[in-house]
Amino acid sequence: MLRILHSRPRTHKLLLLPVATMVTVLGAQKIFTLVDDARHQGHAPDSVLLPLSPESRPGLPSLDTDRLPVAKAIAVASQALDSTRETIPLSQLVPSEVIDLDATRAIQKTDLETAAEPLAAGLSPDAPDTSPEIDDGALHIALVLGTLTSGMLDEPLEESADGPATSYDNVSDEELALFAEGPIVLEEEIAAAEPFVPEWETYTVQPGDTFAVLAQDRLGLGYSEAMRLLEALPEPRLLTHWRVGNQFEYQLDEQQRLLQLRVMKNAREGVIVERADDSFDVATIERAGEAAQRLFAGTVSGSFARSAQATGLSSTEVAKVSHLLEKKLDFRRDTRRGDAFQVLVESDIIDGESFDSRVLAIQYAGARMDLTVVRNSADNNFYTPDGQSLDPAFRRRPFTGSYRLSSSFNLRRKHPVTGRISPHKGTDFAMPIGTPIVAPADGRVEKLGNHPLAGRYVVIRHDNGYRTRFLHLSRQLVNRGDRVTMGERIALSGNSGRSTGPHLHYEVHVNNRAVDAMKVSLPENKSLSGEALLAFQRQAEPLLAALERGEAGPVVASTAGEPDDNTDDDS
Repeated sequence: MLRILHSRPRTHKLLLLPVATMVTVLGAQKIFTLVDDARHQGHAPDSVLLPLSPESRPGLPSLDTDRLPVAKAIAVASQALDSTRETIPLSQLVPSEVIDLDATRAIQKTDLETAAEPLAAGLSPDAPDTSPEIDDGALHIALVLGTLTSGMLDEPLEESADGPATSYDNVSDEELALFAEGPIVLEEEIAAAEPFVPEWETYTVQPGDTFAVLAQDRLGLGYSEAMRLLEALPEPRLLTHWRVGNQFEYQLDEQQRLLQLRVMKNAREGVIVERADDSFDVATIERAGEAAQRLFAGTVSGSFARSAQATGLSSTEVAKVSHLLEKKLDFRRDTRRGDAFQVLVESDIIDGESFDSRVLAIQYAGARMDLTVVRNSADNNFYTPDGQSLDPAFRRRPFTGSYRLSSSFNLRRKHPVTGRISPHKGTDFAMPIGTPIVAPADGRVEKLGNHPLAGRYVVIRHDNGYRTRFLHLSRQLVNRGDRVTMGERIALSGNSGRSTGPHLHYEVHVNNRAVDAMKVSLPENKSLSGEALLAFQRQAEPLLAALERGEAGPVVASTAGEPDDNTDDDS
């Protein structure tokens, strides 16, 4: 039993100790009753055999914890003594406990007489047990006898031909010191045996919180470590510009130092920071949302922009719709109160929030114009149901917005500086320095430079053979030979060269001859044809059906707006 006990971990020792003590005490009780019976009958052999259960293993004491009444134990011992008087072949002996009686003769006679009182009183072996409980001294003797009679401290068990006598390993001298490691506290032993597993914790920002203080008090970071963490972030503002109620998640190691930190910019995007020795590794988080379609419907009352926003469209979505419609619709002249419109929008929904809104289709039914356009996923451009594009093949003005035309195309113009007749082969637009200038059509950058009179300039040759020139720029954004597409930024307006004020000088050349950019006939709109048209129409069919039904997706917003007499406001 001691070998079993010593070979177990500390926690197991504590759990098995009561069992070992009980087994040894019961064994000592058998010894007491057996010796007393032998002395009363006048024959006390040096050793006796006490039968064990057939399941008992040779070399190990019995783990049977059933406590027999003293009278019954004496009867069993008597039968064992009688069996020793007969000559029995060794092969016929059953597994038994060998008890060395010499080791028990030091027991005080008074204790043995007390244990034998039931037999002396003529009680039968089946009589109720009235023997007294074994006192503390008997318990101590039982532990000593159990050690001596087991033979566990003498020699290690020998292996038989069939294999080792026990499944437990030999015990070293150090392991024999059962309590050498100090007192055992069960909760501490169990906790020490379990591996440390960091857990995610969440902190909600409170008024007055700063990252520098929380890094030290909650994340276990020194000042220099906190600065290195901020430097590793692509957007340090995520930690330095908190709002009350913002949350972040973190893990600490066994020394209560930061292992990982997770901060979300919004429901979709965030970063995760992981400690790597003396530095921090940063990875971005992007949650995928569930695409959902929403249909917004309303009527014009006042400006189109306010009417569209009243349906529930965000300001960004309203700007996208206005930009698309203004290519065909003049909001100042063509809109009328009561004009109806529908906008089909798709966005990613994450935790109830909408992200990456995409306008799929627009239908405008007005007194002066009806227009329906659908997004083509192949090129992300919008087309009418028959495949006609909203985008012209050539834009009339190479910028976005409205700027004053300060000087028109005039081949007989008097120069404002010299006073002499000097042809003006372009169109001037007064605009602040730094206004973005865009390519009016697809093409390739043919030339750029800095001229004393024209200032910084860019020349583009377009796919249809036209050529455009842009003068008096403050900065060029392209290089010679670059391929540009319609609407792509190519420069910023300025006041370089010989100029009377900040403006853009814009020229259009057809067949190498300058023409009036505001009057020249420009190429027709782009359109789809062949397989591209068929593919677009298949894709557009369910979107047009959604507009026709007036419902789509989980959310459908609709409003008619309030009447407003001011129907000529800008969008």
